[in-house]
Amino acid sequence: MEYAEPPDPILGVTEAYKRDTSPDKLNLGVGAYRTEELQPYMLEVVKKAERIMIDSEDNKEYLPIEGLADFNKATAELLLGKDNAAIREGRVTTLQSLSGTGSLRVGAAFIGKFLPGRTVYLSNPTWGNHKNIFADAGVEWKEYRYFDKATIGLDFEGMTADLEAAPDGSIAVLHGCAHNPTGVDPTREQWGAIADLCERKGHLPFFDVAYQGFASGSLDDDAWAPRFFANRGIEIMVAQSYSKNLGLYAERVGAINFVLADAAAAKRVLSQIKRIARALYSNPPVHGARIASTVISRPELFAEWNTEMDEMAGRIKSVRQLLYDELTKLEPSRDWSFVTRQIGMFSFTGLSPKQARTWLPGRCSLPCCNVENMTQKHHVYMTKDGRISLAGLSAAKTPALAAAIVDSFKV
Repeated sequence: MEYAEPPDPILGVTEAYKRDTSPDKLNLGVGAYRTEELQPYMLEVVKKAERIMIDSEDNKEYLPIEGLADFNKATAELLLGKDNAAIREGRVTTLQSLSGTGSLRVGAAFIGKFLPGRTVYLSNPTWGNHKNIFADAGVEWKEYRYFDKATIGLDFEGMTADLEAAPDGSIAVLHGCAHNPTGVDPTREQWGAIADLCERKGHLPFFDVAYQGFASGSLDDDAWAPRFFANRGIEIMVAQSYSKNLGLYAERVGAINFVLADAAAAKRVLSQIKRIARALYSNPPVHGARIASTVISRPELFAEWNTEMDEMAGRIKSVRQLLYDELTKLEPSRDWSFVTRQIGMFSFTGLSPKQARTWLPGRCSLPCCNVENMTQKHHVYMTKDGRISLAGLSAAKTPALAAAIVDSFKV
């Protein structure tokens, strides 16, 4: 090969962080939960599930292409609710895949093969890997407006205008909750308007649900949007991941779901996505799927899982509030409320990779800032779009981060 690819914009942050010898360095780039001591966390409920699995002496034979049946049943019910009409009527098809990325990739291949010529619309900004996934599947993608720099919130008018202008029958990739990277979600009223638009235009919503239960601490609240669309009778695709909410990052546990108009269509789709998965990776791994299905299917473990998720979400909410308090104390003349308005693992700070020495009042609520200053002077590692992962922040490190942000605004 004549050219080498540059480092991944997200994983490359960790590579740079590891090379830094400063004792004060802080990695806020990669979206992985850390304890207050900034150490990886293995859920107690996962440890209990693994002990149960060891005692059961399950074998390690290949799974079917569609994955572990108990997992698929449990994950569809977790997403849509156990008593959902689509599940009862057999209108849901679920295929276990390789976490959220693999699930999105199977969905992208399905779109490319069976919906040729349709364009996928991604939010601007969106998770960095979305564009690669659809491009590598040969699917054209475009962007719809999402983030309003003036309010550091949702550009709802821009979003709906762009989706309205998209050709009928386009695919709209929607973040189910805790939008990555902005942490800005539509309100329920706005979700209703988006559903109306998709129904009127014949758009196919493709939900990326990577944070169910991890964003608010409630599995039901975080699944509200895809459930709302499904209950409206709108056909949807949904990619799920258990990396965050069960801490199964390395196990690659996820699923691709189709909620369709009838059971016959669900059977046909399953046959086709099995064929796609067979060519991509043959069949999925079993260990993580058994963990997830064990936790979800056993009431005592399920209750414990909900408690642990609430604690993880609560820690992130706590450092959000602390960061807001510190920023307000250091620079009270500026509005920092976006920090607590946003939800989930990430905060979109408004920091910019390019240095800007002047700020034009009235053009935006925050000046353009300097990500390089954060890294080079303060040893804070983050993605160049200004996203920080609050899951990697501790209460003890919050004052230093606030000072770094305020200083970078003044560069």
